[in-house]
Amino acid sequence: MQKLFSLILFFFIFSLSQAQNKLGNPEVDPVQIQKTYEQWSVYQNKNIMLSRDFTALDASSKEISKEVFLDQLANGSFIPIRLKSDASVFYYKLFKIQPKTDTSIKATINQIGFDAFKNYKMEGTVFPKFSFKDLDGNLVTNESMKGKIIVIKCWYIHCTPCIKEFPQVNKLVEEYKDRKDILFISLAEDSPEQLKVFLSRKPLSYSVIPDMKEYMNNALQLNSFPTHFILNKEGLISKVLPNFESLEVALAKESKF
Repeated sequence: MQKLFSLILFFFIFSLSQAQNKLGNPEVDPVQIQKTYEQWSVYQNKNIMLSRDFTALDASSKEISKEVFLDQLANGSFIPIRLKSDASVFYYKLFKIQPKTDTSIKATINQIGFDAFKNYKMEGTVFPKFSFKDLDGNLVTNESMKGKIIVIKCWYIHCTPCIKEFPQVNKLVEEYKDRKDILFISLAEDSPEQLKVFLSRKPLSYSVIPDMKEYMNNALQLNSFPTHFILNKEGLISKVLPNFESLEVALAKESKF
């Protein structure tokens, strides 16, 4: 009986220890990180990826849905902080924005939250119908891409962040070159003539479709660039992503299916 009691006590302590390891303290001081916009921005850009799969917690550490979490970021006065945990486990918790915090932090978080919420709501929906020709004259349609994973980059020539990630996305294409079930397509606002001149100086390994401004504005309702889409083999939107870093993580996961 004593042995049984000791064994139960051991497993209880072990389980408690494991839970504490998974759900730890904030990885940064939530108050200190709000001291300056620059300090918060560096942390946000490096450590918080709202497009990834994570466990969401409200300000009282209660688990909430990702949808509610993003809605509160978009409309409330919170900053997201990751909690210390195993490298493969992600817990994001909301912390109240301090009264004297730079107002630009709240404004930026609200915008980031709004974009992330909109992107999240698109997951699982059908990508809008299209039939376009790329710069090489190849016809690209929803039907022709069925049964494949499609990576779509939305951009335009004068978008600095869009161009800055060219070397990274080109490297990604090279990494998946042997995967015949993965296609890389880009939608660009610019004309064929403008794109041919530009791409002769700055090559992009994606298939490039010109004159997509109206489609991206109306069908996709984009308001920030670059934006990346990953479509699964059923033609549904798997992820909508704001940068290369989040794209790389999401594609690694989707490519395993």
